Amino acid sequence: MLEKSFSEVYMKFKLHFYKSLFEKIQNRETSLTTVETFCIEIIYAMNNPTVSEFAQFIQISSPNAAYKVNSLIKKGYLRKVQSESDKREYHLEVTEKYLNYYNISSSYVTNVVNRMKDRFDDEQLKVFEDVLSITAKELMTELDEISEIKV
Repeated sequence: MLEKSFSEVYMKFKLHFYKSLFEKIQNRETSLTTVETFCIEIIYAMNNPTVSEFAQFIQISSPNAAYKVNSLIKKGYLRKVQSESDKREYHLEVTEKYLNYYNISSSYVTNVVNRMKDRFDDEQLKVFEDVLSITAKELMTELDEISEIKV
């Protein structure tokens, strides 16, 4: 029962994101391909990785990753920022253009949380928050080696 409920919640969040994404594509508000959308989402979630870290995470070659990154840079969704500590290293940083685009999913999360606040009392919300926190720590622990995940 827990598995089914969790899968249903996860699926509904994905479906909302995909629906919003396709609305943007239909309205020509985005110039991103599906693969580019996934790449930029991953880069954002990884919190300013290097091209090499991004390539390692999605298990593609560095030249392939560089091609995808350069395409996102040309379209204005991403930029390379030189590292303060190692001038040879560049980190990937999303632009304001991407952040405006990203709001299609983050605003939905806010709506869902507001509905939950209306429905549940503070104690129930605290328990739910604790469960989510523990769940977040258990998910993809290999990401902890890379960097903190954006939320």
